[in-house]
Amino acid sequence: MSEGFGNGVRRRASAGIFAALHVLLLVYSLSGIFSKLASSQPFLSFEFVALYGCMLLVLFVYAIAWQQIIKRLPLSVAFANKAVTVVWGIVWGFMFFHEQVTASMVVGAAIVMAGVVLYSTDGDEKDGEEK
Repeated sequence: MSEGFGNGVRRRASAGIFAALHVLLLVYSLSGIFSKLASSQPFLSFEFVALYGCMLLVLFVYAIAWQQIIKRLPLSVAFANKAVTVVWGIVWGFMFFHEQVTASMVVGAAIVMAGVVLYSTDGDEKDGEEK
């Protein structure tokens, strides 16, 4: 009975790490917004420096948090999940830059998400078989 409880706690902790990973990847994707906005400003203008500084700040926070995530997840799993930034790129492009979302972009994003889900859940099944 305690083994079942331990597995439940482990799964909740794992779900929490995955949630933190995906929040972190959302934050990471914001660097693309700042860099694209900075690129539309005159070089070394106040706006350029401020937006570029925000991009660097996001990347700094991401780098520190990424190290904490990979302490708790296998690197291959964490890195495979990084592909969801493609989806965030599509969302941010639509919301902030009024870019057109095409059917092929949606299909591509769905394939990426399916791959992430399949890869992430594949280890859970193998872990259950080994124990």
